[in-house]
Amino acid sequence: MPTAPALVHFARMRDGRRADPRAHRRYPISLSVHYKLLGTGRVDLWGSGQTLNLSTGGAYFECDDALPAKSGIELVMRWPFLLEGVCPLNLVMRGRIVRVDGRRIAVQAQYHEFRTAGVRFADFDRSMSIIS
Repeated sequence: MPTAPALVHFARMRDGRRADPRAHRRYPISLSVHYKLLGTGRVDLWGSGQTLNLSTGGAYFECDDALPAKSGIELVMRWPFLLEGVCPLNLVMRGRIVRVDGRRIAVQAQYHEFRTAGVRFADFDRSMSIIS
């Protein structure tokens, strides 16, 4: 007769539940990230790095700086898709550093939103054709 832990494992597999206890699915995506380490009413440090994975609940990224755990942080990532096919987007995420593994930083998101970034490509193309 199977033991109780084996039954629990089998039930999870049968139901299609993930064994990963995290609440949000992580997506392995590499994006350029710029960050601001937030102090009380000021920015303590600016830097950049590369994401290793993202979820709606946070981000995991690699950078050159040693960042302190439990610090407030804002991440700005250039999103790989255009809004309506013409406008670049940035994903802005604010949260708290929850884990530091050397130069790899885990951030729990408290807030995130997409923001437009820069010139609309369609407008830029039209203005270039007028100049030519």
